[in-house]
Amino acid sequence: MTQYPKSVHRLGETTVSMVRGEDEDFLKVEGPNPGFAGTCAAGEGFFPLDHANTALLRRLFPFCAPKPVLTSVRTVGVGDRLGLATPGHLRVFEKYDAIPVLAQQSIRELTLTNRTFGDVLDCATRAVFREDFQKGYGADGDHLKTDAEVEYALGEGYTMLTLDCSEHIRNDVLGMTAAQVDAEYAPDAELESIYLGRTFSVEGQDVAFGAEEFKRTCLIYCKAIDHAVGIYKRHVEGRPVDFEVSIDETMTPTTPVQHYFVANELTRRGVKIATVAPRFCGEFQKGIDYMGDLAQFEREMAVHAAIARKFGYKLSIHSGSDKFSTFPIIGRLTNGNFHVKTAGTNWLEAMRVVAMCDPALYREIHAYALETAFAEARKYYHVTTDLGKIPALDSLRDDELEGLFEQNDARQLIHITYGLILTVKDADGSFRFRDRLFRLWRAHDEEYACRLEKHIGRHLELLYSGFSK
Repeated sequence: MTQYPKSVHRLGETTVSMVRGEDEDFLKVEGPNPGFAGTCAAGEGFFPLDHANTALLRRLFPFCAPKPVLTSVRTVGVGDRLGLATPGHLRVFEKYDAIPVLAQQSIRELTLTNRTFGDVLDCATRAVFREDFQKGYGADGDHLKTDAEVEYALGEGYTMLTLDCSEHIRNDVLGMTAAQVDAEYAPDAELESIYLGRTFSVEGQDVAFGAEEFKRTCLIYCKAIDHAVGIYKRHVEGRPVDFEVSIDETMTPTTPVQHYFVANELTRRGVKIATVAPRFCGEFQKGIDYMGDLAQFEREMAVHAAIARKFGYKLSIHSGSDKFSTFPIIGRLTNGNFHVKTAGTNWLEAMRVVAMCDPALYREIHAYALETAFAEARKYYHVTTDLGKIPALDSLRDDELEGLFEQNDARQLIHITYGLILTVKDADGSFRFRDRLFRLWRAHDEEYACRLEKHIGRHLELLYSGFSK
């Protein structure tokens, strides 16, 4: 067994550290035992890294526990679907002043990977202890929709809640005629007195509520605002929790006027917002760069950023993985005050390691994703993947497989099929790929950490290029 050098921590007369075994890691306790329990193959003085012992680490060493972090100027969410990515992520955040949100998962991701909020947080905790990362980190219950989901995340110690309001946002209003809007709009004297016919100046930029725009905005967002206010009052108010309102998981782009309306109404009704995630113009699809008019994005981002500053929160950029062309713009127009979320790109880097280190296994997985899994997975994600553009496997040498991760359609194929790849079983009930994958990733964990350090580092390098610290 090998001791992780940064994991040696003193606690009075006791030293607690983490050691690497052949198949798993263990805790090593020298001196009086502060409460760790259980037995393991490593012998006396060693303890399993199970949930109870990991929870004790958080109590004994407070830097291992998550905290609200969105008051920090710059924060970045780095969702880890495998529980293996944090060591590589921490190498990046040791170099930059952005604070990470390390435990970041949605209910959808938990379902697709058969994980729990507790497991996700435990994996982050162990890596933080192992690497002695003491800058602080957050834990985000991402894309929560219901009271029960919010309580689930809070009960597991999560310090950030991202409320997904998509089920309360109307996607049909954008295509309605003015007459249809008039027919459906229910007059609201209070809202009309605040907005109708008025223009608000935000850092010299006008946000104008013409009659039709105001009515459409009410139809699209009023129920979502009611939902957010209710969740906040029931579960968040008075607690040390970062609250994010997500209005991005819809087909309706959020105009600056609509963003202003949502922000002003939430603030007026007593909601303390840490971040808001608008649905920006163009396409923020999974695992690939921005698709759309960058000039329009820049114009609208300038107003979105100004609105966020006016109401005292920062913008949250969802599906931020690999949106390299937008990062300098985001960094510059937010004055370096942003929250950017990544997730699937970390999984893609793990699969890149598979393609590099075990081409035969990668070929099996790629064929399964292409022939079976993709049709099911696309029910969960909006992508415009063209499977016909992906090079045929039999046309590629083993040393060319890594190149698939530079091709957008191949990236999205592997990106959205992660849950099925990890959970598919053969007829005998054994996992088809999962066990082989985790053995490979453990054997090549340094390669994975290096890939993440480079790849996520590129995200931050470009974000930081837009502003001066």
